[in-house]
Amino acid sequence: MEKELRVGIIGCGGIAHAKHMPSLAKLPQVSLAAFANRTEAKARQASSAFGSTDAQVYTDYRQLLEDRTIDVVHVCTANDSHAEIAIAALDAGKHVMCEKPMARTTEDAKRMVEAAKRSGKKLTISYNNRYRPDSQYLYQVCRNGDLGHIYMAKAHALRRRGVPTWGAFLDKEKQGGGPLIDIGTHALDLALWLMNNYKPKTVLGKAFHQLGKQAHAANPYGSWDPAKFSVEDSALALITMENGATVTLEASWALNIVHEGAGKVTLCGTAAGADMWDGLTINGEKYGKLYTTRIHLQDAGVPFYKTVEESPAELEARLWIEAILNDSEPVVKPEQALVVQEILDAIYLSSDTGEAVSL
Repeated sequence: MEKELRVGIIGCGGIAHAKHMPSLAKLPQVSLAAFANRTEAKARQASSAFGSTDAQVYTDYRQLLEDRTIDVVHVCTANDSHAEIAIAALDAGKHVMCEKPMARTTEDAKRMVEAAKRSGKKLTISYNNRYRPDSQYLYQVCRNGDLGHIYMAKAHALRRRGVPTWGAFLDKEKQGGGPLIDIGTHALDLALWLMNNYKPKTVLGKAFHQLGKQAHAANPYGSWDPAKFSVEDSALALITMENGATVTLEASWALNIVHEGAGKVTLCGTAAGADMWDGLTINGEKYGKLYTTRIHLQDAGVPFYKTVEESPAELEARLWIEAILNDSEPVVKPEQALVVQEILDAIYLSSDTGEAVSL
C-alpha cells in the first residue's frame, strides 16, 4: 500500500481555497490533516471543507509545525512571510510547497534554498502556469530542439484593468511589489523554463506608478484607494542572459492597452518561433515559404467517452506529491525560483536607480 502523506495548510485564504486544497483533496495519497490561519474561523472553514476526520486547527503556524505526523506543508500566506514559514517548516522536517513568488527578497529566497539543503527536505514554488496544456506541449517542443537556439523571448503578464483590491496586494511592505512580483513572476518563470536558461547577466527595468494614483477607477474588483496603492501598477524590463539571449518582460494590473493576456510567452529561435497569444502557434520557414501552425490541444472524439483532463492545479499537486513519494526532483526546483527572484529584485533596483543592474 502506498504511503499516505499528511499535509498541513498554512494560510487558508483565497489561493488555498481556489487551488491548493481542492487539488490536494482529490489525491488518494493525501490527507489534509492540519490548517493554520491567524483568523481561526478561516482555518475551521477550510478544515470543514477539506480536512480529514482527525484534522487539527491552529491560529499559530508554529503549533502546526510541532506535529510530527505532518509530512508536507503548503505555504499560502502573504509574500513577506513566505521565507519565515518555509524555513521553519523545512527545519521541522516537512517538505514545503510555497506559493509564488518565492519570497519578498532575494536574500530571503537564498535562505530558503539553504534551509532545504540543510534539512534534506524538498522545497518547491507554486508556478502553476507550467502545468497548462500549452506550456507542457511547448516545453516538449523546446526540449526537442524544434525551435533551435532560442535567443529572444517575451514574457507577457498584462491586464488592462485587474487590480486586486483585497488583502495585502497593494501593500509594498508585505508584498514587495505589485503586478511585477504578482503575475510578472509567472510569465518570467515560464520564459526561463522554456528556454532552459537560468544565467542572467544584466537587467534594465522600469516600474511605473501612474494609473494607481487615480481615484474612482474602472476595475472589476472595485475601485482602489490611491492613498493605499504603494506598489507599481505596471512594469517593463529587458533581461540579457550570459549567452547573449534576451527576455523582455512586461507586467501590468492597470495599463491603457487593448490586447491583454497574462502568463503568455513569445519565443524566437534560429529554427522556428512560438507564441501563446491566440492559442499555441509555431511559426517558421520551410521549402522557401513561411508557415504558421496552430496546435490543437483539445483531443477530438465522442464527448461522453472522453476522460476528464487534470486542471493545471491538479497536475501540479499530483506531480509534487509523486516527487515526494518517489524521492525525485520537483518540477519547479528552488534554484530556478531563486533566479526568478533575483531578476525581479534587479528590475525594482534598476527602476529606482535608473541604471542597469549586473547579476
